[in-house]
Amino acid sequence: MLVHTRPISVTIAVLCFFAIGIVGSLAGLAPGTCCKRAVLGAAVGYVAAGAAVRAINTILTQAMIASRIHEENVGDSEG
Repeated sequence: MLVHTRPISVTIAVLCFFAIGIVGSLAGLAPGTCCKRAVLGAAVGYVAAGAAVRAINTILTQAMIASRIHEENVGDSEG
């Protein structure tokens, strides 16, 4: 893979967890409610980041393949 999915997804999930927890705490919500929302937000962040990284990897891989094919076609036509 071009970009590693798991470390990026985990980092995004941790950031989401703390951000949602802090916002909920500042809003005056009960700790249990903050925890539930933060865990759900972290799970959504993990899945969304994983999907985004996989999409980026797919796009980059296709671009690299297209570039190689183009280089080979140009090399063949010159010879």
